[in-house]
Formats: sequence, structure tokens, C-alpha cells
Amino acid sequence: MSAPDRRPARAGGKPRPPALPPLPPDSLAASLTAAAEALATVRSGSALNDGLAGLWRAHPEFDARARGAVQDMLFGTLRDYGRGECMVGVLMRQPLTEPTIDALLRICLHELEVRPDTAHTLVDQAVEAAARIAWGGLKGLVNAVLRNALRQWPQLVFECERNEQAHWRHPQWWIDALRQGHPDHWQAALISGNQHPPMSVRVNRRRSSVDEAQAALGAAGIQTRRLGEMGLLLEHAVPVARLPGFAEGLLSVQDWGAQQAARLLDLHDGQRVLDACAAPGGKTAHMLECADINVVALDADAQRAQRVSDQLTRLGLSATVRAADCRDPAAWWDGRPFDRILVDVPCSASGVARRHPDIKWLRRSDDVANFATVQREILNALWPLLAPGGKMLYVTCSVFPQENGAQVARFVEGRPDCRRLPWADGTFEQHWLPAPDHDGFFFALLQKLG
Repeated sequence: MSAPDRRPARAGGKPRPPALPPLPPDSLAASLTAAAEALATVRSGSALNDGLAGLWRAHPEFDARARGAVQDMLFGTLRDYGRGECMVGVLMRQPLTEPTIDALLRICLHELEVRPDTAHTLVDQAVEAAARIAWGGLKGLVNAVLRNALRQWPQLVFECERNEQAHWRHPQWWIDALRQGHPDHWQAALISGNQHPPMSVRVNRRRSSVDEAQAALGAAGIQTRRLGEMGLLLEHAVPVARLPGFAEGLLSVQDWGAQQAARLLDLHDGQRVLDACAAPGGKTAHMLECADINVVALDADAQRAQRVSDQLTRLGLSATVRAADCRDPAAWWDGRPFDRILVDVPCSASGVARRHPDIKWLRRSDDVANFATVQREILNALWPLLAPGGKMLYVTCSVFPQENGAQVARFVEGRPDCRRLPWADGTFEQHWLPAPDHDGFFFALLQKLG
């Protein structure tokens, strides 16, 4: 005799339908289900990386190919922020209260737009997925909404093009802030922010040369283009494990924009340097590759500080790495001033959102002001630690002026011992908005007088 069904009954006392057999892990329905679970987690406020980590723990049966399919769906749906929102608003009179079904619809609408030739299979597999979510009670709704979407597709696209959030695939407050802060470049920045991010590497000049690294990559079938002195832009992104010389510390993956920090800090042998917010360690390592300097690298999180140490070990470099809040010098500073301070402050990360597309879902406009407060606290705490004549490089991966130029102007104002140093073009700020070759960054160099 089979065991009694002890699952909760439906509202009204009706028994739940019998459980369906599990989906084959290599099926589209299984990928859709998993992607919907992860997207629902993100929409509840979790970071995408955390959602994916939980997903892989829950689905150990997924191989590399299945995981790749799920990630592709998730990243595409999140990059197209606002598009699914608009379409769901047109297709449904009332918002869904079941989060995983809502997430499934958004993923499917994205897939219908980017892979229209798979529409019949996608709808069929979406219904299979819906049959295993929320006890299958909404699979009919999923089928009806998606088939209705196919019938209304031209109208859906028309509505998306009329809606700024849907057209630019960014939150409205984000669009407005970019348009106000960068009136000549906001459209290009939004377009680049929706594209797949570039992959570039930094050659460790202490162990290799750009020519050697480029030749080794080419021999492995990885075509590159040179960027500056030690950078290489990959024609197509590849898994890190495929990079010849990575494990041996001959090169590191680092965005071309991020590679500017060490160059702009004006490093020289013998200097004492602070990297105040160092994790994951790319800029720390780059500075040590550029000059024989004494570096103190901090991060408030112990696990992230360990990542800095691990990276330095791989590259054959050495620094003093500590888990400490840079805003509390009494807890970590030995009283000796620094010749250079790199302040790569916590920020909205709006310049790297295409790498972390959940940012567009999770950030709110008031988050920018909150980050600006932390940035001020860091600047105020670290300025006394800079030696007279020393230089501080202020860096963000943000595109918002409130965290960038406005922040620096506010800090310099009223400080007679602080001046902004001009760049080669005579400007006092460098804005690197997201572009095909690099992410979005901001740089300002300050010098302590006296």
C-alpha cells in the first residue's frame, strides 16, 4: 500500500494534485525552473551571486552546460531591466503574487524576444516548468499569458519603445541621473551598460611581457588586442582556466578601466602606500607590479581580505594585508604617514552593472546618497594619514556625479591643505563611462600641501 499523501490541501479543502516526476536536468523546462527560482530570490533582495550559489547547492545534478544555460537566461533577463516589467504590465491586469511564476514569465518573455525561433518549444517547456511551481495551479495562466504575448508581440514591442525604462532597460531614476550628469553621453552609456562586458587581462610585468602573453594566448586560440602598456583585450570572453599563464601568476583578469588606478597614482620605488578598500586585490597587485613599494592593503571583511592575500600569492607579490575598517585608523594604523593612498571607495557600482545586472533591480535612488555618506567618512578618516606632498587617488566604479565630482568638490572645499591635480588634458576629473572596451570608472587625484 502506498503511503498517504500528507501534502497540504488546497484552499477549500481540495487535495493537492499528485507530484510530477522530476524534470530531466538537461531539459529546457529544468533550466527555466531553476532560473525562475534564482530570479525570484534576486527580486526578494538577494544578490545574484548568492542566489546562484544557493541554486547550485539545491541542484547538484546540473552539469556545466545546464548551469551555463541558466546563467545566460538570468543575466539576459536582468540586463533587460524594465522590458519584462513593461510587457507583464500590458499582458496582466493584476500583478502576480506568486514570485517564482512571476519570475518565470519575465524570463520567458526575454527568451521570446531574443530567440523568437524557439517560441513553440519555449511555451511548451514553460508550461512544463509551471506545472512544478506552486503545485502547478498557475500553469494554465502561464500558457495563456505567453500565447497571448505571441499574438500581441508587435503591440508589446511598440509599448516597450514608448516606455523609457523598457527602451533603455534601466530604472527611470537611473536614466534621469545619467541624463542630468552626462547630458552629452548618457545614451551611449546606457547602451554600453546593456551589452556583454568586455574581458581584458593585465600582464604581470615582473614575470612576463605583453608580447609573450599575447603570443601564448594566440597559441591557445585566444585573440587579443593591446591596451596601453600591460593590458590585453580579449576578442571573446573565455573561462579563466583557459588563460595560459594565469595559474602561474603571469597575468590577471582586470578591466581596462580598473587598470588605470595604478598608473594615475604616480608610484615610485620606496613609497609607503595604502590601499584602503583593497578586495579583491587587483589594484593592490597592479601597484606592486609597477614599483618596489611597501603596501598596506585593508578590507573590512575578513573573507574578502583573504582574497587579496590569495591573489598576491598567485602573482608572487607581498603586502601587509589586514581585515580592518579604514574609517577607524586607531584600530590598524601604526602612525607612519603614507606617500600614496588609493581610495577605491564603496559605491553604487553603477559603472559595472552589466557584470552584475542584479544591481539594476536592487539599487534605489536613495542608495546613492547612502554610499556618498560612507565615502565622505572614508575621505575624512584617511586624509590625516597622508604625508605632506603625498597624493590620494579617489576612485569609484560609479557613473553618478553625487558619488564622483560632487563628492570630491565637497571634500576639497574648505581644506587649504588639499588641492586637485590636473590630468594631462587640463581637466581635474576623469570620467570613464561604460564603453565597449571598459567599464565605468571615476578618478580624481588630490595632493596634500605642506
